[in-house]
Amino acid sequence: MVDRKNKRNFCIIAHIDHGKSTLADRFIEKASLMNTRGPVQTQILDNMDIEKERGITIKSQAVTIEYTASDGELYELNLVDTPGHVDFSYEVSRAISSCEGALLLIDATQGVEAQTLANMYMAVEHGLEIIPVINKIDLASADIPSCLHQIENDLGLDSSTAVMVSAKTGEGVDGLYEAIVKLIPPPVGDTSKPLKALIFDSHYDPYRGVIVHFRIFEGSVKEGQEIMFMNSRAVYKVEEVGIFRLDLVRTKTLESGDVGYFIASIKTISDIRVGDTVTLASNPAAEPCEGFKDVKPVVFSSIYPVDTNDYEELLDAIERLKLNDASLVYEKDSSAALGQGFRCGFLGLLHLEVVQERIEREFDLSIVFTSPSVRYLVHMKNGEELMIDNPLDYPEPVKVDYSEEPYIKASIIAPATYLGVIISLCMEKRGVQTGLTYIDEKRVELIYEMPLSEVLFEFYDRLKSVSRGYASFDYEIIGYRKTDLVRMDILVNGEAVDALSQLVFRDNAYQRGRQVCERLVDEIPRQQFKIPIQAAIGGNIIARETINAFRKDVTAKCYGGDITRKRKLLEKQKEGKKRMKLVGNVEIPQRAFLAVLKTNNEERS
Repeated sequence: MVDRKNKRNFCIIAHIDHGKSTLADRFIEKASLMNTRGPVQTQILDNMDIEKERGITIKSQAVTIEYTASDGELYELNLVDTPGHVDFSYEVSRAISSCEGALLLIDATQGVEAQTLANMYMAVEHGLEIIPVINKIDLASADIPSCLHQIENDLGLDSSTAVMVSAKTGEGVDGLYEAIVKLIPPPVGDTSKPLKALIFDSHYDPYRGVIVHFRIFEGSVKEGQEIMFMNSRAVYKVEEVGIFRLDLVRTKTLESGDVGYFIASIKTISDIRVGDTVTLASNPAAEPCEGFKDVKPVVFSSIYPVDTNDYEELLDAIERLKLNDASLVYEKDSSAALGQGFRCGFLGLLHLEVVQERIEREFDLSIVFTSPSVRYLVHMKNGEELMIDNPLDYPEPVKVDYSEEPYIKASIIAPATYLGVIISLCMEKRGVQTGLTYIDEKRVELIYEMPLSEVLFEFYDRLKSVSRGYASFDYEIIGYRKTDLVRMDILVNGEAVDALSQLVFRDNAYQRGRQVCERLVDEIPRQQFKIPIQAAIGGNIIARETINAFRKDVTAKCYGGDITRKRKLLEKQKEGKKRMKLVGNVEIPQRAFLAVLKTNNEERS
């Protein structure tokens, strides 16, 4: 085994699309961990189809690399590749909590962006050694002097330690290896002390149970020992211990400073909690690890199986997803329209989309989501305070004194050219500008305070669209503020569909209601009678669309004769349709619920 002074634990952090996964690919290639035969793989650590298709990292992935430095010493490098999107900042916090150093990746063509700053502050809070890395130096549009200036002035880091690389071509990667070995400190910890290890991830294997990913801070663990989870107090016998080398590689023992996995025939998924501390049952540690920052969900939506018989399968799928998605929160829920399901909490709309796709792909289940909502604080006239994220729980308006909604502090960094359109977009989303700073002659930083509910729907997509992809966006929750909140119900043929109800800002209700009604007209099939689709606030109808009935030509058999014969047949048809409307049942297809969630980008383009 490699001596502890020759071990390095580090992660790669950056803004979205700055080349983290590509740089990780070059590290793995240099270490000859891949099979060189066959087609060249990209995004090696992104093991989900959805990650490869979208070109984004969703899950942090660890890998152990051996490197012989210029001084002839053999080093063991534990690398963790992290996501860049603001929705997956919890993954970054988990990776940072298990490392001593971080490579802060900066795109040479775009410079320091919002998430770059946010991730750097997170690394500084955990006391990590930060190495600035300027990537994409091979591109013609690369502006290295500007990036060095930003590292010095915007980040407050020493630009002389910055390493220039091209993750695409591999240029500069050898120099980066040397910088990691020289600048990142080796792990500290006493092997003779009781075992103290942090769980930073886990995944489920149908044959072997839960595979736990952990970082050991003190002590050691061997196969055959009994370990205990300090949170659940559950005790298990370790069957296998090892490290990550793209595949799981068995080592039989791990000690302080190591990053690896263990298998202990854990079938009870609820015993495992990411952030929990693992210790020995016979000689437990005095106190648990500090763990990482616990991130709370901000977006809420209900999930229902399309086939009600799939409820148990959906429960199993969500439990397994929860294993390696620590931020997913869920509880049981039910709907008159959709049956039994789960109310889930997410970190953003992209997180919601990813969970939806993972359930459909990995567990082969057809599911439907209700309209996403944020958590509102409702003050009742009797002095009671309610936290509400489900529109169905919203009390009667006469009992409500006032409501508050969560606000965010949004930081937008963009070229000054797009300043006007970005300000217009933020004002449209009820944003209040609190700061405007010119970072340099070309870039500007805007600080806005705006409701979180406005950011949920299409804000990120439209920001990228109006800025040609150059604007970067990061936000943090700053508290609750008073709002004029109403519950908007959707009525189909006079019956309220609970799964389509939404909590909305009163001034936006008319526009939102009209959009929902228009979409439902396209999705609900025609019947033998007219179907009114209405959006209502209390007893007031604020929008309406009508699906016209199929109409049989009952006058076709009348050849000439008195007009009263035709009129009589038409009146008879009209009466029949009236009776049918009273007893007729409108079945809403699953695609109609999904259509309501779509953004309005197509309408604006």
